[in-house]
Amino acid sequence: MTVMDQATHLREIARRASTRAQTIAITSGKGGVGKTNLSVNLATVLASMHRRVILLDADLGLANADILCNVQPRFNLAHVVAAQRSLPEVVTKVPAGFSLIPGASGLAKMADLTESDRRRIVTDLDSLADSSDTLIIDTGAGIGRNVLSFTSTADHVVVVTTPEPTAITDAYAVMKVLVRCGTAGKISVMVNMAKNREEARQVHERMASVARQFLKTDVTFAGYVVADLAVQQSVRKRVPFVQQFPHSAASQCIQAWANRIDHHVDVTPHPAPTGFFSRLASWWR
Repeated sequence: MTVMDQATHLREIARRASTRAQTIAITSGKGGVGKTNLSVNLATVLASMHRRVILLDADLGLANADILCNVQPRFNLAHVVAAQRSLPEVVTKVPAGFSLIPGASGLAKMADLTESDRRRIVTDLDSLADSSDTLIIDTGAGIGRNVLSFTSTADHVVVVTTPEPTAITDAYAVMKVLVRCGTAGKISVMVNMAKNREEARQVHERMASVARQFLKTDVTFAGYVVADLAVQQSVRKRVPFVQQFPHSAASQCIQAWANRIDHHVDVTPHPAPTGFFSRLASWWR
């Protein structure tokens, strides 16, 4: 067994010993920056690395992860909220190898649930997360209350932006609100549709510098994904581009991102003494 194989094996043992999934909320300041596509492709790569991955589509009103996953779920979270279906009935296995919890506009009613209904849903979600290694949450864009309920309680918030000034400005607005809300986890920036690594680094440095100066917080560099025609072609075919074009430049960027997560998550202690869904329930209350 090589040193690399041994390291992978040890990380696998550490993951199985953990009782809580690492929660990664992927968000953005504005729509159209590729947030959902990145979420689906990251989940695909992590699943290929033998992680037990759940993707929660929490983009209210615009939930479309199922389209990119090429599945047609019969039920979604709206049915769970309405007590018409249990959570296991909603979870959908996708061809890419991970589990999808389809979202719906009905999720917005979470804040209006009775305490008993809220406890029922959170308990089901928490039990499901206990059987996984990584929970990826594809949130909506912006700084609405429902978006903040997920981003403020996740272990790691990845704010997606493009090099466009409007996207950068809106992404910074998200970070500002997260800091003021006292987010539970770390914040990082993912630059999508970049020309190259240098441009992505420049975007991150500008945002990180402003965050240090005015927000008194460190914003790390999650990585970048280059502008690549393979992405558009894969979306049309409803297949993750890391599967359709595994050797494309964009796929290599996602692979590098997943490798960093796979290495980092196992050695980073949980930032809060309670589970993600317990923190989420507290936010809803």
